[in-house]
Amino acid sequence: MKSLLLTVALQTFFCAAVFAQQATTALVPLPSVEDFTNGEDGWSLGLGLGVEYESAYEGSDEFGVEVDPAGALQWRKGDNIFYWAGEALGWRGLRDDKWLFDAAVAFEEGREESDSDDGRLNGLGDGDEGVEVVLQARRALAADWRYWLDGRVVTGENGSLGLFGLGYRFGEQNDGSGSEVALVAVYHDSDYANKDFGINEQQAAASGLNETQLSGGFRSIGFNYNYRNFINQHWQVFGEIVYERYSSDIADSPITRNNYEAEIGVGFIYVF
Repeated sequence: MKSLLLTVALQTFFCAAVFAQQATTALVPLPSVEDFTNGEDGWSLGLGLGVEYESAYEGSDEFGVEVDPAGALQWRKGDNIFYWAGEALGWRGLRDDKWLFDAAVAFEEGREESDSDDGRLNGLGDGDEGVEVVLQARRALAADWRYWLDGRVVTGENGSLGLFGLGYRFGEQNDGSGSEVALVAVYHDSDYANKDFGINEQQAAASGLNETQLSGGFRSIGFNYNYRNFINQHWQVFGEIVYERYSSDIADSPITRNNYEAEIGVGFIYVF
């Protein structure tokens, strides 16, 4: 509750400080979809930092603060944006003003034993790093993207995950600022499930935890809130709250210390 009140307070403060500027049109008016192009074709660049207070790893009851780079290099041509954002290289495109498609290749960092300061991961070894392909489609249910459906598939060397959601956008802006909420259901295959929550024979012997093999299926139900506002022509502030409630199979894994994962983040981006 304190985190939510902090986000609302930040929103109120920066709304009062918004610098008068010429209205622009984003590819889609969703705060969760970064668009630094100001509605114009060509190159754009946004760089900044985000600070997150989050679970130390999937299923952890330890929390910590992490500082990460934010922003992206983008090139726009009409209703298409090609982007490089951190460890992801991708494309997104708008079709018929109703469909937003996104395809990206991303690098996934594996879990490390040192992610747990309390030694909860000792004996499990470091998780495998890998390359993932992310495919996403959003369908607007109203002309101004007031409501939308979301589907996403993540597949790679360590398994596959699917996400299905319903979102709602607040505000009337078409420049990508404002806020939105979404409810999502998440499914995964057995490889993806065991990547985060499974324990093989060797890991069980080294860690003292019970050997655990999970099957694919329903993973979690989640909620996320995204916020973005423009302080002036160049500076943006953004925030996010994420909560994921695990299924009973995941919650029963010896690795799982909490039956949920949560994070709150805030940051700034300078658009060149």
